[in-house]
Amino acid sequence: MIASLLTRGEIAVIGLGRSGIAVARLIAREGGRVYASDAGASPAVHAAAADLRRAGISAEAGVHDLPRIAACVLVVASPGVPPDAAPLAAARAAGVPVVGELEVALHALRGVPYIAVTGTNGKSTVTALVAHLLRAVGYEAVAAGNIGRALSDVALQPMRPDWLALEISSFQLHDTPGIAPAVGVLTNLSPDHLDRYPSVEAYYADKQLLYRNATPRSLWVVNADDARARLLAEGAKGKRVAFSRTDRHATAHYDAVMDSLVLFKQPFIHRAALPLLGWHNVENTLAALLAVMMADELLQAPEARSALVEALQSFRGLPHRLELVAEADGVRWINDSKATNVTSARVAIEAMAQPTVVLLGGKHKGEPYTSLIEPLRAHATLVIAYGEAEALIAHDLAAHVPLERCGSSFEEVMQRARAAARPGDAVLLAPACSSFDMFTNYEARGDAFRQLAQQPA
Repeated sequence: MIASLLTRGEIAVIGLGRSGIAVARLIAREGGRVYASDAGASPAVHAAAADLRRAGISAEAGVHDLPRIAACVLVVASPGVPPDAAPLAAARAAGVPVVGELEVALHALRGVPYIAVTGTNGKSTVTALVAHLLRAVGYEAVAAGNIGRALSDVALQPMRPDWLALEISSFQLHDTPGIAPAVGVLTNLSPDHLDRYPSVEAYYADKQLLYRNATPRSLWVVNADDARARLLAEGAKGKRVAFSRTDRHATAHYDAVMDSLVLFKQPFIHRAALPLLGWHNVENTLAALLAVMMADELLQAPEARSALVEALQSFRGLPHRLELVAEADGVRWINDSKATNVTSARVAIEAMAQPTVVLLGGKHKGEPYTSLIEPLRAHATLVIAYGEAEALIAHDLAAHVPLERCGSSFEEVMQRARAAARPGDAVLLAPACSSFDMFTNYEARGDAFRQLAQQPA
């Protein structure tokens, strides 16, 4: 579809973040005529529009020209643009097809195989680890998509990689009709983004679009321990292989007797040798290993397995994911700002091996916080609730765990955490909320946590 539309008329790009800027340039390079716009009026958006205009691309900040968008042959939406946004509604009313940035980038990179990773939690770590493992065995591999680097930016580069590790969100799956990975990975499923989806079923339905173009040659990596994830994969054409923390019959599993990860019936690595914290990272490691070893069966050979073991031991994880950012006066400060939903916060709390002050708060995403009660009882000496969700968190948890409310200043939250923590304790930022009440994104929130944690007491 993309190729046939490039020369038929103007293509609108909605949103001038990283993805929007890159895809506008990509469409122009491919011979298309672009109109790019963003309703935001921040200095960064105005600067992006000016940069595109200097490159000969029509771009506006602070406004969308709705009649012009409705007259386009295609609309390309950035991942952060909600489906009911005015320019997308105008396009659909006029019968203009709407796709995401990934659809255009995948067209430009056609022929490059990719491992697509989706799920509620763990997908960034799995994506990064897939790319790391592929590079360790000699492939030129790039991680892109929802992990932070726009896939269109990869497509703009002069050299094409051997493999892509593609993190893809539910929003991106919704708008990528051409998704057809060499290997597809669904890490797990739990309620999320209920501030944007009308129901959890609608969210899961978008996740299931990973399988929309399945063929008998497709390869799928499935979480045997997650009934909802298994159900979504049922009926998809192709070969399904499973990873599991509990099922010793799964192709990739954890063996409690040996305390080791096992793949294809052979011990692979002792759990203590993994550099990443938490049981969830055992699952993430199993998923990533299984994906690359299915993508290239030669990686199942003994010499390749040795290289993959070495690569695992050199992997240091991603920022904002159980990241140790400071250690002073016997207190460890751990940044898991990426824990933007209740399930991921629970995983982070359960990974703590010492008494912990837990920071919960931000912009509420529609989930109750009650499922955190048991892990907080087991691991937390204090919960500090803050931000827009402060009252809701307190309502759900205050009767069950020690909890203080700390207003809307993140600096005050950190000061209170420092005062509450004792030598031997940890302070964990696992917000269970989005960051948009105080910060532009979870990275900015994590960076603020790191900066304040590293300040002298």
